[in-house]
Amino acid sequence: MLPFSFHNPTRIIFGEGKASEAGSVTATYSKNVLLVYGGNSIKRTGLYDSIKSQLNQAGVRVVELGGIEPNPRLTSVNAGIKLVRDHQLDFILAVGGGSVIDAAKAIAAGVPYEGDVWDFFTNKASIQAAIPLGTVLTLSATGTEMNGSMVISDWENKLKRGSGSPHVYPRFSILDPTLTYTVPANQTVYGSIDIMSHVFEQYFSLTDNTPLQERFCESILQTVIENVEPALENPEHAAARANLMWCSTMALNGGQISLGMQNDWASHGIEHEISAIYDIPHGAGLAIVFPNWMKYVYSERPERFAQYAVRVWGISPEGKTTDELALAGIEATQAYFKRIGSETTLAEFNIDDSQLERMAEEAVRYGPIGSFKQLHKDDVLAILKMCL
Repeated sequence: MLPFSFHNPTRIIFGEGKASEAGSVTATYSKNVLLVYGGNSIKRTGLYDSIKSQLNQAGVRVVELGGIEPNPRLTSVNAGIKLVRDHQLDFILAVGGGSVIDAAKAIAAGVPYEGDVWDFFTNKASIQAAIPLGTVLTLSATGTEMNGSMVISDWENKLKRGSGSPHVYPRFSILDPTLTYTVPANQTVYGSIDIMSHVFEQYFSLTDNTPLQERFCESILQTVIENVEPALENPEHAAARANLMWCSTMALNGGQISLGMQNDWASHGIEHEISAIYDIPHGAGLAIVFPNWMKYVYSERPERFAQYAVRVWGISPEGKTTDELALAGIEATQAYFKRIGSETTLAEFNIDDSQLERMAEEAVRYGPIGSFKQLHKDDVLAILKMCL
């Protein structure tokens, strides 16, 4: 196990009906707020009206930024920065899923910065300050509600990059599972795959002597697998929705499940290049990339993949070699993604090989990616070809 330091400052307010506290909690931080949200879904469900009413009753002045895209755009971030500055706001309330919250984080970091906020995503600058933000989560997926990470797309240049800082941890996040009852089935599927993928990035590690961390990871994976299909069969399955929401948060909240372990993150880097160009759902991209990354790298530590097959998928080790077990677990993963309704090949999005070279080059622009197996351009290209 490696040395580590851990601190997470985000206050979690979890439970059915907790969205009714958004106005009063926000008012304890500020009376001048930028309200950030996505499309019309929160208006269709009545959540928008509820939040606005709560903020008004709490005496909060609100300026709105709606229309945040599923892969949030740099242009939307810049629009938010301008609104905060022009209206002298000092707090952001993000109501939505991971894209909305990521955009809010980027806005929060960009307000006090004199340069281009994109500098934070191209290693030209590090975040030294940010205005505070809070969140009301509406989709179980990214874990951004309790971490300091964010991903933004420069759509004009077909680039998608991540950044992060302790300064952009939300001050609070309201996790009301009932808000996910109206999430479309495909978003439930993609969000659940995103949760699992976050765990994969931490679980498949070369670090030794981490039994507790491994079991943390395995328990989240098992819980997701146990709850996705009940949530799909009955969108208002209270227990399934609550379990998926908490899995989302615990899977990526600053490293809690993998403290002392070296993480990988190559698959996310590869997927970012796919969705930067083709704007496909992030979870679908991960469902395509991850099984192929697994097949490409598993021989670096086949015993970890064999353990995954046995503990997570319940595959019997009897009569199987370590490699056979490892491959059986990988096949079970891909089969599960298909079963719950995700695409598992690029061809299903009509993506051909015309941009693979560019994607491979961009993935390693700042050097090799991954730690389980360090990937160079040729490795990334080989994985992308497997994804076709």
